[in-house]
Amino acid sequence: MGREVSIEGEKVVLVPYMRDHVPKYHQWMEDPSLLEATASEPLSLQQEYDMQLSWTQDPNKQTFIVLDKQMILGTFAHGEPHVEAMAGDVNIFMNDCDDVRTVEISIMIAEPKSRRKGLGKESVLLMMAFAVENLGIQAFCANIGESNTASIDLFKKLGFESAGSSEIFKEVTLKLEVNETLTDTLQSLLRNSMVHA
Repeated sequence: MGREVSIEGEKVVLVPYMRDHVPKYHQWMEDPSLLEATASEPLSLQQEYDMQLSWTQDPNKQTFIVLDKQMILGTFAHGEPHVEAMAGDVNIFMNDCDDVRTVEISIMIAEPKSRRKGLGKESVLLMMAFAVENLGIQAFCANIGESNTASIDLFKKLGFESAGSSEIFKEVTLKLEVNETLTDTLQSLLRNSMVHA
């Protein structure tokens, strides 16, 4: 998939999740509010290294670390981790929805100074463009904790609609079908972005 690809947008660069990213990622995931927002369990640093390795090898997952372009020191270099600019991550999972042409998408902007700058929106759109263009994806779903109103609002602004909820997991599911208009928008976004391979 996109294991060796970086996607450079206007505000963000999406880079593959590298071993060098793990310590900072682990630091983020020690924050109880992020654990709750992402429905995650706390892991040891070694478990986080193991998780990073499994994510990069899993054919049903695509994970990019979101870099805040304003925080990159010097010039962006493809293949470099740019840990100083880490803002969060964006993921797609191809085994969590009912249809192989549907993927689950998630976004986390973990770095407080990178929030409320439009990075989450651009990251989701770039990931969607990547998935439509490279994987033939025709629909996206997002499972979001019902208390995570910022994330719910973001996906609704992108056109996702309510598709159910789970009382047990205290989550809402939002879904977006890819139509011709969305495909045109995503292709235009990719044309205006720089893909490094």
